[in-house]
Amino acid sequence: MNFWDQNFSIGGYKYGTAPNTFLVEQQQRFQPGSDVLVPGDGEGRNGVWLAQQGHRVTAMDGSAVGLHKAQALATERGVALHTVLGDLADWTPEPFSFDAVVLVFVHLPPAVRVGSHRRLAAALRPGGWLLLEGFHPQQLQHRSGGPKDPAMLFTPELLRDDFAGLLEEKMAWEGEVALDEGPGHQGLAHTTRWLGRASD
Repeated sequence: MNFWDQNFSIGGYKYGTAPNTFLVEQQQRFQPGSDVLVPGDGEGRNGVWLAQQGHRVTAMDGSAVGLHKAQALATERGVALHTVLGDLADWTPEPFSFDAVVLVFVHLPPAVRVGSHRRLAAALRPGGWLLLEGFHPQQLQHRSGGPKDPAMLFTPELLRDDFAGLLEEKMAWEGEVALDEGPGHQGLAHTTRWLGRASD
Protein backbone atom coordinates (compact mmCIF):
# COMPACT_ATOMS: atom_id res chain seq x y z
CA MET A 1 0.00 0.00 0.00
CA ASN A 2 1.52 3.35 -0.99
CA PHE A 3 1.86 6.32 1.40
CA TRP A 4 -1.29 8.05 0.15
CA ASP A 5 -3.40 4.89 0.06
CA GLN A 6 -2.46 4.44 3.71
CA ASN A 7 -3.22 8.09 4.51
CA PHE A 8 -6.63 7.95 2.86
CA SER A 9 -7.58 4.62 4.47
CA ILE A 10 -8.58 6.41 7.67
CA GLY A 11 -12.25 6.85 8.46
CA GLY A 12 -13.66 10.14 7.21
CA TYR A 13 -11.79 12.50 4.90
CA LYS A 14 -8.17 13.40 5.70
CA TYR A 15 -8.52 16.95 4.30
CA GLY A 16 -12.26 17.29 4.77
CA THR A 17 -14.92 17.56 2.07
CA ALA A 18 -15.05 21.36 1.74
CA PRO A 19 -13.19 22.97 -1.18
CA ASN A 20 -10.00 24.97 -0.82
CA THR A 21 -10.67 28.64 0.04
CA PHE A 22 -8.38 30.08 -2.65
CA LEU A 23 -10.11 27.94 -5.29
CA VAL A 24 -13.54 29.16 -4.13
CA GLU A 25 -12.36 32.80 -4.32
CA GLN A 26 -10.91 32.45 -7.83
CA GLN A 27 -13.22 29.99 -9.56
CA GLN A 28 -15.26 32.77 -11.15
CA ARG A 29 -12.31 33.30 -13.52
CA PHE A 30 -13.12 29.95 -15.18
CA GLN A 31 -15.59 29.98 -18.05
CA PRO A 32 -18.93 28.26 -17.24
CA GLY A 33 -18.84 24.56 -18.12
CA SER A 34 -15.05 24.42 -18.33
CA ASP A 35 -13.02 21.23 -18.69
CA VAL A 36 -11.02 21.24 -15.45
CA LEU A 37 -8.12 18.98 -14.52
CA VAL A 38 -7.42 18.51 -10.79
CA PRO A 39 -4.13 16.61 -10.38
CA GLY A 40 -3.46 15.24 -6.90
CA ASP A 41 -7.14 15.60 -5.99
CA GLY A 42 -6.88 12.93 -3.29
CA GLU A 43 -10.32 12.23 -1.84
CA GLY A 44 -11.98 14.63 -4.26
CA ARG A 45 -12.98 17.66 -2.21
CA ASN A 46 -11.94 20.17 -4.90
CA GLY A 47 -12.92 18.15 -7.96
CA VAL A 48 -16.38 17.36 -6.61
CA TRP A 49 -16.99 21.00 -5.67
CA LEU A 50 -15.96 22.13 -9.17
CA ALA A 51 -18.36 19.57 -10.66
CA GLN A 52 -21.09 21.05 -8.45
CA GLN A 53 -20.34 24.44 -10.07
CA GLY A 54 -21.14 22.92 -13.48
CA HIS A 55 -17.64 22.12 -14.72
CA ARG A 56 -16.55 18.87 -16.39
CA VAL A 57 -13.90 17.59 -14.02
CA THR A 58 -11.07 15.10 -14.35
CA ALA A 59 -9.64 14.22 -10.92
CA MET A 60 -6.23 12.57 -11.18
CA ASP A 61 -4.34 11.01 -8.28
CA GLY A 62 -1.80 8.34 -7.42
CA SER A 63 -4.04 6.80 -4.76
CA ALA A 64 -6.78 4.35 -5.75
CA VAL A 65 -8.15 4.62 -2.20
CA GLY A 66 -8.42 8.42 -2.51
CA LEU A 67 -10.12 8.23 -5.91
CA HIS A 68 -12.61 5.65 -4.63
CA LYS A 69 -13.57 8.09 -1.86
CA ALA A 70 -13.74 10.91 -4.43
CA GLN A 71 -16.25 8.90 -6.48
CA ALA A 72 -18.29 8.18 -3.34
CA LEU A 73 -18.37 11.92 -2.54
CA ALA A 74 -19.40 12.75 -6.12
CA THR A 75 -22.21 10.19 -5.98
CA GLU A 76 -23.38 11.53 -2.63
CA ARG A 77 -23.54 15.05 -4.11
CA GLY A 78 -25.14 13.95 -7.37
CA VAL A 79 -22.39 15.01 -9.78
CA ALA A 80 -20.21 13.26 -12.37
CA LEU A 81 -16.47 13.00 -11.74
CA HIS A 82 -14.02 11.43 -14.17
CA THR A 83 -11.12 9.87 -12.26
CA VAL A 84 -7.68 8.87 -13.51
CA LEU A 85 -5.14 6.83 -11.51
CA GLY A 86 -1.63 7.93 -12.40
CA ASP A 87 1.77 9.13 -11.21
CA LEU A 88 2.61 12.80 -11.79
CA ALA A 89 6.25 11.80 -12.28
CA ASP A 90 5.40 10.65 -15.80
CA TRP A 91 1.68 11.19 -16.40
CA THR A 92 1.10 13.38 -19.45
CA PRO A 93 -2.31 14.87 -20.21
CA GLU A 94 -3.28 15.55 -23.81
CA PRO A 95 -1.98 19.00 -24.87
CA PHE A 96 -4.63 21.76 -25.19
CA SER A 97 -7.30 19.56 -23.59
CA PHE A 98 -8.31 21.59 -20.50
CA ASP A 99 -9.59 25.09 -19.74
CA ALA A 100 -8.19 25.05 -16.21
CA VAL A 101 -5.73 23.10 -14.07
CA VAL A 102 -6.11 23.22 -10.27
CA LEU A 103 -3.15 22.27 -8.07
CA VAL A 104 -3.94 22.44 -4.35
CA PHE A 105 -1.15 21.35 -1.99
CA VAL A 106 0.43 19.06 -4.60
CA HIS A 107 4.06 18.88 -3.48
CA LEU A 108 6.55 16.95 -5.59
CA PRO A 109 10.31 16.36 -5.33
CA PRO A 110 12.23 18.89 -7.47
CA ALA A 111 13.41 16.19 -9.89
CA VAL A 112 9.76 15.47 -10.72
CA ARG A 113 8.12 18.84 -10.12
CA VAL A 114 9.45 20.94 -12.99
CA GLY A 115 8.61 18.40 -15.71
CA SER A 116 5.21 17.72 -14.20
CA HIS A 117 4.36 21.42 -13.91
CA ARG A 118 5.34 22.02 -17.51
CA ARG A 119 3.31 19.05 -18.80
CA LEU A 120 0.27 20.26 -16.85
CA ALA A 121 0.65 23.82 -18.18
CA ALA A 122 0.92 22.44 -21.74
CA ALA A 123 -2.47 20.75 -21.24
CA LEU A 124 -4.17 24.16 -21.12
CA ARG A 125 -6.07 25.56 -24.06
CA PRO A 126 -5.35 29.17 -25.11
CA GLY A 127 -6.61 31.51 -22.37
CA GLY A 128 -6.75 28.65 -19.85
CA TRP A 129 -5.99 29.13 -16.16
CA LEU A 130 -3.63 27.35 -13.81
CA LEU A 131 -4.41 27.87 -10.12
CA LEU A 132 -1.98 26.70 -7.47
CA GLU A 133 -1.79 26.90 -3.69
CA GLY A 134 1.03 25.20 -1.85
CA PHE A 135 3.08 25.53 1.29
CA HIS A 136 5.87 28.13 1.40
CA PRO A 137 9.29 27.33 2.97
CA GLN A 138 8.22 29.36 6.02
CA GLN A 139 5.56 26.68 6.61
CA LEU A 140 8.33 24.72 8.36
CA GLN A 141 7.71 27.01 11.36
CA HIS A 142 4.10 25.79 11.57
CA ARG A 143 2.46 22.48 12.45
CA SER A 144 -0.59 22.72 10.22
CA GLY A 145 0.53 20.26 7.53
CA GLY A 146 2.80 19.90 4.52
CA PRO A 147 6.11 18.22 3.70
CA LYS A 148 9.09 18.73 6.00
CA ASP A 149 11.52 18.84 3.07
CA PRO A 150 12.13 22.51 2.12
CA ALA A 151 12.97 21.43 -1.47
CA MET A 152 9.29 20.43 -1.90
CA LEU A 153 7.89 23.84 -0.87
CA PHE A 154 6.96 26.78 -3.11
CA THR A 155 7.98 30.41 -3.46
CA PRO A 156 6.43 32.65 -6.14
CA GLU A 157 9.88 32.91 -7.78
CA LEU A 158 10.17 29.14 -8.09
CA LEU A 159 6.73 28.88 -9.71
CA ARG A 160 7.56 31.74 -12.08
CA ASP A 161 10.60 29.75 -13.23
CA ASP A 162 8.67 26.46 -13.52
CA PHE A 163 6.04 27.97 -15.83
CA ALA A 164 8.30 30.41 -17.71
CA GLY A 165 7.43 30.65 -21.40
CA LEU A 166 4.18 28.71 -20.91
CA LEU A 167 2.01 30.85 -18.63
CA GLU A 168 1.68 34.54 -17.92
CA GLU A 169 1.67 35.24 -14.19
CA LYS A 170 -1.60 36.90 -13.14
CA MET A 171 -1.23 36.65 -9.37
CA ALA A 172 1.57 35.73 -6.97
CA TRP A 173 1.08 35.97 -3.22
CA GLU A 174 2.67 34.47 -0.16
CA GLY A 175 1.66 34.89 3.46
CA GLU A 176 -0.19 33.48 6.42
CA VAL A 177 -3.62 31.88 6.20
CA ALA A 178 -5.77 29.94 8.66
CA LEU A 179 -6.42 26.42 7.38
CA ASP A 180 -9.47 24.39 8.32
CA GLU A 181 -9.26 21.43 5.91
CA GLY A 182 -10.05 18.24 7.79
CA PRO A 183 -7.59 16.74 10.28
CA GLY A 184 -4.74 17.00 7.74
CA HIS A 185 -4.56 20.82 7.50
CA GLN A 186 -5.48 22.67 10.67
CA GLY A 187 -4.30 26.01 11.99
CA LEU A 188 -2.06 28.87 10.94
CA ALA A 189 -0.08 28.19 7.77
CA HIS A 190 2.28 30.00 5.40
CA THR A 191 1.31 29.39 1.79
CA THR A 192 2.04 30.55 -1.73
CA ARG A 193 -0.91 31.29 -4.03
CA TRP A 194 -0.29 31.61 -7.77
CA LEU A 195 -2.38 32.11 -10.89
CA GLY A 196 -1.08 31.77 -14.42
CA ARG A 197 -2.81 32.04 -17.78
CA ALA A 198 -1.99 30.46 -21.12
CA SER A 199 -1.76 33.06 -23.89
CA ASP A 200 -4.80 33.42 -26.17
